[in-house]
Amino acid sequence: MNNVPRLREALATRPFVTTIEFNPPKGTDVSKVMTLAGKMVGMVDGVNVTDNTAAVLRAGSISLCRLLYEIGHDPVMQITCRDRNRLAIQSDLLSAHLLGIRNLLCLTGDYPTVGDHKDAKPVYDIDSIQMMQIIDGMNQGHDMNGKTLNGMTDLHVGAAMTPDMLPRGLAQTKFETKVNAGAHFFQTQAIFDAVRFKEFMAFARQFQVKVIAGIILLRSAKMARFLNDNIPGLSVPQDMVDELDGVPEDKACDVGIDLAVRTINAIRDSCDGVHLMTITAIDRLPELIKRAELR
Repeated sequence: MNNVPRLREALATRPFVTTIEFNPPKGTDVSKVMTLAGKMVGMVDGVNVTDNTAAVLRAGSISLCRLLYEIGHDPVMQITCRDRNRLAIQSDLLSAHLLGIRNLLCLTGDYPTVGDHKDAKPVYDIDSIQMMQIIDGMNQGHDMNGKTLNGMTDLHVGAAMTPDMLPRGLAQTKFETKVNAGAHFFQTQAIFDAVRFKEFMAFARQFQVKVIAGIILLRSAKMARFLNDNIPGLSVPQDMVDELDGVPEDKACDVGIDLAVRTINAIRDSCDGVHLMTITAIDRLPELIKRAELR
């Protein structure tokens, strides 16, 4: 399907883009994801597919990316260094290109001990920065060892960033290093503090890259506290936690949508788009997109 609209072109021509995120199933039933995805063709500019996120076993990112591509989406394939050596990573990159997948988000990957296969042996043969350098080389027609490829890739390199990482200088250094490694666009960790995000963007705007701000849909105060306690570099402000605490459990997700819309509106003028992460509440994505006037 060669006429699939591309995230790369949207970032180059539109002032603000929208990407969303799906987890592949822990199994083979993709019906829920594909039903919703079919209804959302034309509503978003890219669809991320996670790669055993949180070190929990799921179907491979590349498979769901191809299914999404076939119905008219432009997938963003997440690929981690945790589970593959350099040979497997390069093979998967070539395979992604062959399947029509052009966007790659390069990630280090959570350590296996946080997931559901705690005895799994981590690989980490290379890191995400080296992976970006590999992709840059493949786009020029050679592998990691400099050997010529029989057909080069055309891959759009994405990287992750945590604007709230402390110390601030470390976050800036990591950002610049990834730019120099070949990152074309960034998708950030979840943003809750618009002021601090804008401070980081004042630094990021020195570079010719696009920044898509991460927005997590908070489903409850319990979820907000879990994020604060367990996710480094992420801090849900206490006033948001209190707002979620003050409503019945069955209404908390509605408040979460209100909070997400307010955050999107607060940062809209300082970045190039938003990346919506709804985790298990993917059925609320169309509502969030409509409420935030993203289409």
